[in-house]
Amino acid sequence: MATASDTLAAIAKYEPVIGLEVHVQLLTNTKIFCSCSTKFGNQPNSNVCPVCLGMPGALPVLNSKTVEYAVLAALALNCQIRETSIFARKNYFYPDLPKGYQISQFDKPIAEHGFIEIKTANGLKKIGITRLHMEEDAGKSLHDGFPDAANKTAVDLNRSGVPLIEIVSEPDIASAEEAYEYLRRLKEIILYTGVSDCNMEEGSLRCDANVSVRLRGQKEFGTKAEVKNVNSFRFIKQAIEYEIERQVELIESGGKVVQESRLYNSQEGRTYSMRSKEQAHDYRYFPEPDLLPLVVDARWQAEIHKQLPELPEGRRHRMVAEYGITEQDAGVLTVTKNFADQFEEAARVSKSPKRVANLVQGELQARLKAYNLDIEHSPISMKGIAMSADLAEAGTISSKILKDLYDLCFERKEDFPAIYEKEKPEQITDTGAIEKIIDEVMAANPKQLEQYRAGKKTVKAFFVGQVMKETKGQASPGLVNELLEKKLEG
Repeated sequence: MATASDTLAAIAKYEPVIGLEVHVQLLTNTKIFCSCSTKFGNQPNSNVCPVCLGMPGALPVLNSKTVEYAVLAALALNCQIRETSIFARKNYFYPDLPKGYQISQFDKPIAEHGFIEIKTANGLKKIGITRLHMEEDAGKSLHDGFPDAANKTAVDLNRSGVPLIEIVSEPDIASAEEAYEYLRRLKEIILYTGVSDCNMEEGSLRCDANVSVRLRGQKEFGTKAEVKNVNSFRFIKQAIEYEIERQVELIESGGKVVQESRLYNSQEGRTYSMRSKEQAHDYRYFPEPDLLPLVVDARWQAEIHKQLPELPEGRRHRMVAEYGITEQDAGVLTVTKNFADQFEEAARVSKSPKRVANLVQGELQARLKAYNLDIEHSPISMKGIAMSADLAEAGTISSKILKDLYDLCFERKEDFPAIYEKEKPEQITDTGAIEKIIDEVMAANPKQLEQYRAGKKTVKAFFVGQVMKETKGQASPGLVNELLEKKLEG
């Protein structure tokens, strides 16, 4: 039986080759070829009509908003837009495909030749995008969760006809980590454009991974297995890791990888054979006779290009230059477009954008983690953080007071301005009042005073702590240090 070190040594001899196919549901109110609602969670088979049910004589009419969203996504992914693209019928039988074919795009997709740059241990790496095309979704087969489900399948056609874009990468991905980073960047970019909510739980973003291995230095690709319908980025990474190990072990033991579709069982951490793909499926593609060629001319492309927002990577570079923050700060602050917008709004009115960024990275993030909240659900808004940063910068409140106020914000689920107005904590800057407290602290701790004056200067920190304790953290730290040093030396 092979040991873990044997397995690692065997894997090191091989190079993984990975390509990803990502389906993204577009955030339109109605379906791609009819006026039925795309709302998730409605009663089964309630968002349907003769067109998306595939009734004889019902004709598709293209939703122009899906075209705009597809082009917008393609531009954000550095794709070339094809001025004239063709819809095609992709023929196959499946219970939740009412027409017996899917309207998709084949040899003339709406966009091609894009790329995404990802960060790797060796620096930036460009992952090519072969194509981006539009298509309609199929329905959903349900195998459990309804009465008398044993050996039966129910079909919900609400999703049939929902608009999708399929984004197919080049086989440029060389590890599970790179696949994870590619998907993370892809999702981030799509969310910034606003064309999809990328909600994996609702099926708005789905991924299939094509995985093969070859000996390092070999030019020919190995036989690929397709891992289908994985519902989280973490599971996709795990599925790819398992599949690489499985294929290497199979080849090393004298076996042969079979071209097939496989499913990933997240509880067991392994993939299972779903169906053989030894021979390519004949989908009998031909141009959709009920739809004219789609023409997105230069004028329409220019109009759509105006809707393209500043994308996350470019925004990070600008924010680092404009606000003097670190790249790590910028990464956190641009986690979503909405949050980045809020930060910039706060930073423009704050006297210290850098302090705002530090508070987000430190005090805010620590509490979000403790309360198991994401940054979008923080009780402290970016305006609240900007206000607290300015108060701290001006010396009106100490860091101790700020921490206490942040704690109250999270406990009471209220924003910083409201909590500050109620508590009205002010930093003590009265020299006489602070000197009086210092005198009392020194008188109460003669042993420590003797140690300090005998040369043990680190004892000063003890006195600072005692003074801050007596003032409940409200004394100005700078003033305390300045006055205390004079008193101790005196």
